Amino acid sequence: MTQTIAPHAPATTTGGVAFRVRALLLLVLAVAGAVLAGATPASAHAALTGSTPQQGAVVNQAPTQVSLTFSERVALSDGSVRVLDPKGKRVDTGKAVDLGGTTYGVKLHSGLPDGTFTVTYQVVSADSHPVSGAFTFSIGAPSQTSVALSDPAVGGGVVGALYGIGRYVSYAGFILLVGGAAFVLTCWKRGAGVRPVQRLVVSGWLALTGATLALLLLRGSYVGSGKVGDIFDLTLLGQVLQTKAGAALVSRLLLLAAGALFIAVLFGAYARRDEAHTSDEADATDKGALSGEGEREVSGDADVDVDVDAERKDLAFGLAIGGTVVAAGLAASWAMAEHASTGIQPGLAMPVDVLHLLAVAVWLGGLSTLLVALFRAPAEAQIEAATVRRFSRVAFGSVTVLAATGIYQSWRQVGSWSALTGTSYGQLLLVKVGLVAVLVGLGWISRRWTARLFEAPEAKAMVTAGATAGATAYAGQRTKQSTKLPANSRNSSSKDSTSGGPTSGGSTSGNSRRAAQLARQQAAVATARQKRLRDADPARAGLRRSVLAEAGVAVVLLAVTTVLTSTEPGRTEEAAQQSTTSSSQRSGSLSLKLPFDTGGQDGKGTAEVTLDPARVGGNEMHVYVERPNGKAFDVPEVKVAFTLEAKKIGPLPVTPDRIATGHWSAIGVQIPMAGDWEIAVTVRTSDIDQTTVTKNAKIG
Repeated sequence: MTQTIAPHAPATTTGGVAFRVRALLLLVLAVAGAVLAGATPASAHAALTGSTPQQGAVVNQAPTQVSLTFSERVALSDGSVRVLDPKGKRVDTGKAVDLGGTTYGVKLHSGLPDGTFTVTYQVVSADSHPVSGAFTFSIGAPSQTSVALSDPAVGGGVVGALYGIGRYVSYAGFILLVGGAAFVLTCWKRGAGVRPVQRLVVSGWLALTGATLALLLLRGSYVGSGKVGDIFDLTLLGQVLQTKAGAALVSRLLLLAAGALFIAVLFGAYARRDEAHTSDEADATDKGALSGEGEREVSGDADVDVDVDAERKDLAFGLAIGGTVVAAGLAASWAMAEHASTGIQPGLAMPVDVLHLLAVAVWLGGLSTLLVALFRAPAEAQIEAATVRRFSRVAFGSVTVLAATGIYQSWRQVGSWSALTGTSYGQLLLVKVGLVAVLVGLGWISRRWTARLFEAPEAKAMVTAGATAGATAYAGQRTKQSTKLPANSRNSSSKDSTSGGPTSGGSTSGNSRRAAQLARQQAAVATARQKRLRDADPARAGLRRSVLAEAGVAVVLLAVTTVLTSTEPGRTEEAAQQSTTSSSQRSGSLSLKLPFDTGGQDGKGTAEVTLDPARVGGNEMHVYVERPNGKAFDVPEVKVAFTLEAKKIGPLPVTPDRIATGHWSAIGVQIPMAGDWEIAVTVRTSDIDQTTVTKNAKIG
């Protein structure tokens, strides 16, 4: 007899299982929320590594153009780069142009006055994420400016939140669609006819299709104005269709149309052939006990079964080939438009990314399908022991591919140990590695429960006894229905003929209702007995718990993975930092970042002090105040003081002038002597909240 895993929890423990599921779901949502809350918005994938004039620079003559250099190539549109004078009027001549490599420039009008000018940029990086920012430079001397740089809406706000949700839903739909179909074809062919499994795979297709359509509509506003009203702007939609990201989304929709045909065949023709094959096997087993003419009949049926089995195998082979092509194409729609398509070795990185996504889908999607089979599949479709073992082998292969491709991707996106621990991408990657390790550990626990379930003699006896009890009850029910009803009918007819009256239809109807009620009672008793025998085995309950825990960790892993795709790669972030540092060193300037916390509302942030040329005599000082998320913001007052403790000089106070949002500057800051100076920055965020932070630096 085939060993099986029971799919239902006992009636007496349904509440307990539901409570554990709800508790695990709340835990998963809390962890995922914490991960998402700590993730920075997707706004720095192509970092600004340099500019001419430099940020905060004071030039003697007005430049003829402003150039910006990014860490990777970007896409420009009308108004991507704007230069504003102190009154907020545009002084650039129009659209920015490609100057070669990763440098882009915009021409300026002639005869510009002295003062502080503001440069704003809003572009799309090569991995499809929006990038925006601003900086200032001065002609002649710094001045007041009327330009207020508010937090950019690009990549944020309501549209940014909706776009982020769409990304999560699309990844989840891809995993359920591909992983569920792969589980049915490779591990559990009978699952093609199980309604809960069908609903799971179809839900994945619907989620991916709906999310892709939403992303296509949101894309124009997401990388542009960030306004909700622009979501249905057909002009923006037309522009999106001409971009790499738009082409990837349209390709995904076309592949999903083919995926719909695949699902229809899998849960239609293939499921019917599998049911027919199973039914023929049962009939052949019953006929095997016959002799004489029965043996010749079985021989004839066997020839038909061979043809049906061959046709079924051909259909399965065709579904496997077609499904692989569709799944690989869907995975490529991400690879061709995101991190893998830019940076070093894109020709190798894109197919590796496709393999990585397919391995994740087969593993986590198969795990979700197994969970549904264990908890939701009907009793007549009990999942077989061989199915769990096959999925265990498939999952092991997926994890192997996942580890190999993940190592390559980590090297490509991080590049160094310092970037692994010192950048947001590297830290999230470490969290992902930890979650994968936890999943592997839970999978090992599930394998142990599976071994106990199918190797313990008492477990086998329970399964056999449960199946025998169910078969006996079912046979008894059919026997009583076939023998009891005619007898009652004959007795009723006999009595009616003896009395000379007509046959009573009401008596026959009453007997039928009583027989049906008795059959339902017998079926309920048999089902309850099967459940008691089935759930008495602790190994089966342990397997369910371990698979449920795996699914919970998998949800968190999916959240972290999606955040990784919208986070600036560690290699890029570190290169931008090194470029900025090298530029500062070449110019002889000094740059210090001092975190502060006044304790009041909106009182946390970072004050960056730059001193150029950081030597004895006159210097130019700039102070930039940013929120923890890196966005510039204004505070009521900023003051700086210099103290040389070794020579008892100072403090020398400096009160810089506000230049722009979050930017203060002072010219002619006198440093009388070289040495190790203490730089104290006082930040006041309200009438009563202020703090002073200090840091030492060598000047001169």
